[in-house]
Amino acid sequence: MQLDRRDFLRVSGAAALAGTALTALTAHAMPAASAQNTRFPARTSGIDYTARRTFDDWDRLFQQGGPGQPDQPNDNTNADGRSGMLAWSQSYVLLGLVRMYETYRDTYYLDRLIDNVDQVLAVRDRERGVTDYRGLSLPAWRADHPYTTGYTTLADSNGNPLLELRQALPYAEDTTVTLTAGSTPEAFTVTLVNTQVNRTATHTDLTMDPASPDYAVSRIYAAAPGPLQLTARAVAGGGVPVAGEFPMRTKAVIFAVHTGMITYPIASFVRLVYGSPVLRRRYRSKAAEYLTACREAVAVHDWEYQAATGHLIWPKEQPLAYDGCEQPINQTLGLGQTLVELALATGDRGYRRKVASMARMFSGQLAVDAGDAYQWRYWPMGGRLYDGFTKTGSPETDVSVFTPSGGPARQFEDISHGAIDVEFAVRAFRARLGFTGLDMARLARTYTQNVASTDPDGLPVIHTTVAGTTLGGPSVAHQAPRWMQATPWDPAVHEHCLALYDRYQPTPERDGQQAIGFGWLLANTAYLNWGARYRR
Repeated sequence: MQLDRRDFLRVSGAAALAGTALTALTAHAMPAASAQNTRFPARTSGIDYTARRTFDDWDRLFQQGGPGQPDQPNDNTNADGRSGMLAWSQSYVLLGLVRMYETYRDTYYLDRLIDNVDQVLAVRDRERGVTDYRGLSLPAWRADHPYTTGYTTLADSNGNPLLELRQALPYAEDTTVTLTAGSTPEAFTVTLVNTQVNRTATHTDLTMDPASPDYAVSRIYAAAPGPLQLTARAVAGGGVPVAGEFPMRTKAVIFAVHTGMITYPIASFVRLVYGSPVLRRRYRSKAAEYLTACREAVAVHDWEYQAATGHLIWPKEQPLAYDGCEQPINQTLGLGQTLVELALATGDRGYRRKVASMARMFSGQLAVDAGDAYQWRYWPMGGRLYDGFTKTGSPETDVSVFTPSGGPARQFEDISHGAIDVEFAVRAFRARLGFTGLDMARLARTYTQNVASTDPDGLPVIHTTVAGTTLGGPSVAHQAPRWMQATPWDPAVHEHCLALYDRYQPTPERDGQQAIGFGWLLANTAYLNWGARYRR
């Protein structure tokens, strides 16, 4: 029996490795914004996270199986029932392979990337013949539970549908709907219990009579959003739904941030190949194939893009909690990462305009703090969620169908999602499509002054937000190296990230959230290799 490359890696657990020459600094790198001395003791034992072998060993281990493999869909058809695994696990493996190639210039990593990308592209919705909530089968990757709105339809004793209930709070498929008789023959009571978030909602003595003050649609709307962000829609008038227990089922959405996370390293491959005559001779065909795939995938989200502001929105009636609202900054910029690479690879003016618009949007969100570092929020300032919105009295005129009133939501960006923002900003700066050297220095200071810290024993710790609020534990610390794009402006970014890893010693075997964390671990190990060249 002949083994393909992936099977060979699984069986043998070994692959030939080439040279280990370090590369020069990336074009347009800026000098360090500060010259802080290393504050942490050198590693004396344990894992060397800057060693090529560490990444290679763990990459081979990852290929042996488990959630997030490149041939697994992004929706809840995954074996473990989770959603978004390609976006939040495999994408990091792909990014790690790109960064390892950039560090060592060994095409082994590009070959490994091709192995995985081919399988990732094979599970796009169009290839699988599956559809999103609109019934469209597109060249991207849908997701559903736990992110999207859940539905259940209550019917009469003849099976005729009467009332549709919609839960916008995440983990809707962990909700059970129980319908019991009310105090009169035409009345009924619904109770929803979600075991994941431990929340309950009860509406007593509802009716299906639109003229009644207890009309189910009106009563539920008046109480919205409530603990489960519940809304209702009448399918037919009159009747009484039959008693019983009913599940919630979610509908699939293609998230821009998922598309961005998955395609970003693929588009990076295209950019690398098109920028090198040597790589073009070897990978021209694959680069052309992947360029088409990336173009098609990002085009799925053209209808979400707002040229006037640089935001992406969730279109109204999309089955998400905040349909009709601007997407979080990181979700816009997650797709923006891919657009930067496409702009560099192709010179396409449309991609360049979008990147520049997104860069202006993000620049406008950045506030300088007392330490000359940047802070920003999770939701875009001036947006509907940030400002807050209220019901108008009708879903037709409400901002959001599934959450008729919401906000204000003004929390600072967390460091995990903030890493996406910083990645976009640095890539856009290097493409000369936005930002300045001072912006880069301030983003580096966001990490070194707000995110990074030490405990009373002088050991490295980390805050959970870009404003330096709240200390995080090891699971937060594991995300730190994803800020490595900022290290050319301050090597202390790499120093602190490495010190965190030396302190907590994360491994695939010890990671309590291995299903997702394994991908992060590979990307972060690659980044610790990549960032070591900026150390002084």
